[in-house]
Amino acid sequence: MRLLRNPLNGFKYAIEGVVHVLRTQRHMRFHFLTLLLVLIVSLIFQLSRTEVMVLLFTITLVLVAEMFNTAIEAVTDLVVQTYHPLAKFAKDIAAGAVLITTVNALAIGFLLFLGGGNRGLREELGVHPPDALTVLVVALILVATMVVLWKIAGGKGKLWRGGIVSGHAALGFFLATTILFMSKKVIVGALAFLLAALVAQSRVEGGIHTLGEVLTGALLATVVSCLAYYVLAPVL
Repeated sequence: MRLLRNPLNGFKYAIEGVVHVLRTQRHMRFHFLTLLLVLIVSLIFQLSRTEVMVLLFTITLVLVAEMFNTAIEAVTDLVVQTYHPLAKFAKDIAAGAVLITTVNALAIGFLLFLGGGNRGLREELGVHPPDALTVLVVALILVATMVVLWKIAGGKGKLWRGGIVSGHAALGFFLATTILFMSKKVIVGALAFLLAALVAQSRVEGGIHTLGEVLTGALLATVVSCLAYYVLAPVL
């Protein structure tokens, strides 16, 4: 019966949709790489929480528009086997939506990164450097995006299980690094890293990842989070 179906299947299918678009669409991979670059620059420019929220919302619009564009192209190709002007209009309109959101993202990025460079003006407007929570969220998105792109590029395993980099190890060491910087206590950080190491070891013992894949995830998360927190050390 339909009622007995796993309620998490919808989430699983949605993830599969994102992975499929990343694997098949060059533009989507470019947008994700742009997301990484923008988040890194946002840390360097010390954007406030409000500015980061605007940035994330803008980037999300571009990603969603690209996914709708891909979906419309797939449905059009499925229904129409030969050239038809309406099919062309459908594809052109979908591509136009991506263009509009991209131009909007460029405009907002220009205003935030270049237009917001005047510290005096930012202080008058009540714009302050990012708080610890904002830094944590941006760093987490950076690590997660890098892990996803790395897994997809490797073409091994699945997003949630296996792959050339361990997502569980990356998350564990990201949290351990965060605890170290937030608590500013070596003993607390050491315990956190010990727990992260146990998580990583369980992935190796379970035969899900090799030692190299676990170390790759741990190193990636530790380096990215350390750089993010080091750049904004006065905020933490």
